[in-house]
Amino acid sequence: MVIRESQCSFLKMFCPVPQDESISSCTLQNPSFQAVQLTSRRWLNLQEYQSKKLMSDNGVRVQRFFVADTANEALEAAKRLNAKEIVLKAQILAGGRGKGVFNSGLKGGVHLTKDPNIVGQLAKQMIGYNLATKQTPKEGVKVNKVMVAEALDISRETYLAILMDRSCNGPVLVGSPQGGVDIEEVAASNPELIFKEQIDIFEGIKDSQAHRMAENLGFVGPLKSQAADQITKLYNLFLKVDATQVEVNPFGETPEGQVVCFDAKINFDDNAEFRQKDIFAMDDKSENEPIENEAAKYDLKYIGLDGNIACFVNGAGLAMATCDIIFLNGGKPANFLDLGGGVKEAQVYQAFKLLTADPKVEAILVNIFGGIVNCAIIANGITKACRELELKVPLVVRLEGTNVQEAQKILNNSGLPITSAVDLEDAAKKAVASVAKK
Repeated sequence: MVIRESQCSFLKMFCPVPQDESISSCTLQNPSFQAVQLTSRRWLNLQEYQSKKLMSDNGVRVQRFFVADTANEALEAAKRLNAKEIVLKAQILAGGRGKGVFNSGLKGGVHLTKDPNIVGQLAKQMIGYNLATKQTPKEGVKVNKVMVAEALDISRETYLAILMDRSCNGPVLVGSPQGGVDIEEVAASNPELIFKEQIDIFEGIKDSQAHRMAENLGFVGPLKSQAADQITKLYNLFLKVDATQVEVNPFGETPEGQVVCFDAKINFDDNAEFRQKDIFAMDDKSENEPIENEAAKYDLKYIGLDGNIACFVNGAGLAMATCDIIFLNGGKPANFLDLGGGVKEAQVYQAFKLLTADPKVEAILVNIFGGIVNCAIIANGITKACRELELKVPLVVRLEGTNVQEAQKILNNSGLPITSAVDLEDAAKKAVASVAKK
């Protein structure tokens, strides 16, 4: 799943980014590039109910719930729960649902009620309507499903996360007795309330580590053993699904004496897709832009921005640097399109097809650093695309690395109006200038 913005600074304390992969200062300072900063590549997206089912299937205690596609199904689910209180949640990937507004007029994507009939009435105003939150586009996102869950009282909230820590080459448990709040605020104001347990990935989590973390989180008596058991099960899930992070906030206790995972976010390692096919098959792409889904068909990563210079690159770090240098030279990136590593000519062609279909694009900047990528393949793909698509916008190309001399010959002998650049700075200046001439 996508890491939320509120997690970034906190997680960096435990997963420092290597210098060659760091986000450039311009990106951090320029709010128009926020999407680039937070989404360096496309991650698997799971809805809340999917994550909770995954946890439940692996012995982790969550609230009882059902998923409904219609108002009638929601009503029946509420009756079947037979709970003292019911929580109804719109299922979209964006945060801020509780304060969101539907275009049906309903306010709030999360509602509590004790009456199953009210659940049906509320679901009727949710399903099929757009919910706008602070994290969605202005028009909102269409809600296709709702989650009908048992509402449990929380007597105490704590925080728990399991994540990969590069500094110790393995997983780390991170916890705090202060949960239900932005954890980076706790880390900044009360660092003594942040506890860590480094886990040997070959030995696995030890009972002593799980119990020590449960104690540090403030669980006592029978609840301490319950919490340790849940921590162990969460770690086992973390390994089983090739997660890079499992974050539970709040990891809480109820007045009835149960330890429950009330809300969780799971990030998966995209490199493990080949052995996690069932999980990746659940990927919810309904909220993506159509062009993102089209790009994904060809193993391309596309992120749309609001400028007019298309960025065609290989690697997310290079993409962000390209966006930044365009901005520094007075231009605005329209997107970045990441080719990745094992690129083929056909992908280059499809990439150009996607870029030229965007009416905002007035110039294309190709910035390729050929390590794994063969520059000659890129050059052949570029010339083929230019001819077959009859490219009508200025094209600036900067290539460096494997077979770059052969690639330059292909471009120079093509007879096409392609502007070559010696480095990234030169490429950005030429791309910005080509738009300014119009």
